[in-house]
Amino acid sequence: MLGFGLDNLPYLLLVVLPVGIMAVTIHEVSHGYVAWKLGDPTAHYAGRLTLNPIAHIDPIGALMLVLVGFGWAKPVPVNPGYFKNPRRGMMWVALAGPVSNILFAVVFALVLKAVFAFSSEYTAALFPLLRFGIVINVVLAAFNMVPVPPLDGSRVLANFLPYHASRRFDELERYGLIPVAVVLFLLPWATNGRIDIVRSVSRWALTLFSRLMF
Repeated sequence: MLGFGLDNLPYLLLVVLPVGIMAVTIHEVSHGYVAWKLGDPTAHYAGRLTLNPIAHIDPIGALMLVLVGFGWAKPVPVNPGYFKNPRRGMMWVALAGPVSNILFAVVFALVLKAVFAFSSEYTAALFPLLRFGIVINVVLAAFNMVPVPPLDGSRVLANFLPYHASRRFDELERYGLIPVAVVLFLLPWATNGRIDIVRSVSRWALTLFSRLMF
């Protein structure tokens, strides 16, 4: 989805895989941490409040990261029954992941700015890693805010729907990523291939952060 191939294996293994795994790890830990602060110890007891990527790696998600430059981690377990207001609590937990990725993108952008300021033949090797760090984090944030179950955006939207509508909306989550796959499949078809979400967000992310930081 980000335009990589196995013919560029060193770049995939040295840049895409470690930076991508770092991004999805931060995303999931943020979900678990906010849930824990709101009273839900489930992720804590499951050993998921750790930055050790081994605790979060999903084999298929990691493989997709190498093959297409976009992947995912194992979802952090959350029990909304611990929250005083389950719907509101799930909204904050859901928002934590995308927000953490945006903040992480800012960190990468600031480091990239510093590297540019002290540019040399040695620091130039960091450019691809830092640029990809910006892109993958913004793409993860934007993609997860799509209001389709089971993505984070659906839980944010559910907080603002009437109760019965929210329950029906949540029922779509039982189908896993199928609703998301349908949306991703139909959008290019409906627009005659003129819209590629991931590529569009990637270009937008680099343009925006370039203007903000430089």
